[in-house]
Amino acid sequence: MATIETRRSADGTTGYRAKVRLRGFPSQSATFERKTDAKEWAKQTEASIREGRYFKTAEAKKHTIADFIDRYLREIEKKNPKRFVDVKKLLNWWKQEIGSYLLSDLTRALIIEQRDKLLNSTGRKGSKANRSPATVNRYMVALGHALTIAANEWEWIHENPMRKISKLLEPRGRVRFLDDEERTQLLEACKTSTSPYLHTLVVLALSTGARHGELINLRWRDVDWQRRVITLHDTKNKDRRLLPLAHYALQLMEAHSKVRNIASDLVFPSPSNSQRPWDSRSAWEVALKRANIDNFRFHDLRHSCASYLAMNGASLAEIAEVLGHKTLQMVKRYAHLSEAHTAKVVQSMNERIFG
Repeated sequence: MATIETRRSADGTTGYRAKVRLRGFPSQSATFERKTDAKEWAKQTEASIREGRYFKTAEAKKHTIADFIDRYLREIEKKNPKRFVDVKKLLNWWKQEIGSYLLSDLTRALIIEQRDKLLNSTGRKGSKANRSPATVNRYMVALGHALTIAANEWEWIHENPMRKISKLLEPRGRVRFLDDEERTQLLEACKTSTSPYLHTLVVLALSTGARHGELINLRWRDVDWQRRVITLHDTKNKDRRLLPLAHYALQLMEAHSKVRNIASDLVFPSPSNSQRPWDSRSAWEVALKRANIDNFRFHDLRHSCASYLAMNGASLAEIAEVLGHKTLQMVKRYAHLSEAHTAKVVQSMNERIFG
């Protein structure tokens, strides 16, 4: 129930104190210069309390955005250390830019303003290129997930202000794969590398389509020689995935196992610390330079594997299964490479139904 009290101060001015008392909730009050403002506040506050919205708003007025980000990072570090590493840098950017704001002041307009600032700024020191829409979307997704937790689990805010903000339009997925000549040159450069691991690592990536992190953290206990498969336990989408070991990749892995470091279960341990994965970056960059290959990243070996599968008749569903994608959306970028296979299927169907 709401009541309005008239209050007169020592200097003769009049104010109006609105009080809202509802059974089962702490009483709320506020003072206004105008009676109409006091009535409006009392009406809105009573409705918000009855609908379960008011105290979430009250919490938002107690905490800054920095408080909110710090709590989220503490919790996510315990629950999901891998995600913590991915989002810490992204959320710390928001903390640096708008951390002093109260959580109640985090509006869609403020988020969009910061999003546009991100889009028109460079990522790394010395870089002249602005952040891409895809990169900005990652910053937005990180903040959005944290705000969902704040709304649904902590009840610090009534609703996630990110809900009605659309993602920036991203360009089509990159499809950069090695042609036959480039592949030969790269493998030759890897063979002559000073690192004994690089050639096996690159062949595994080309053969299985596995990500760099999945391979570099691989352990011998995950290799099943009898079934000729590698089991990936910690994948990007949290599902276990099997990598078939075949042909050249199998031969290299068998040879590698005979000279393995018995002090470590890692397939590619660091030479300086056998309990840590090997840092392949330097050896990889040297091999690219020797092979005279430009505009190519290690992740493009995964694209190369998918492209080779498409060109050798694999369906999009089969490519998705090999790469570990849950939907076909991510592998549609390779559809144009399987045109010959698609034409063959259509021709077969026509011959069957029309004779």
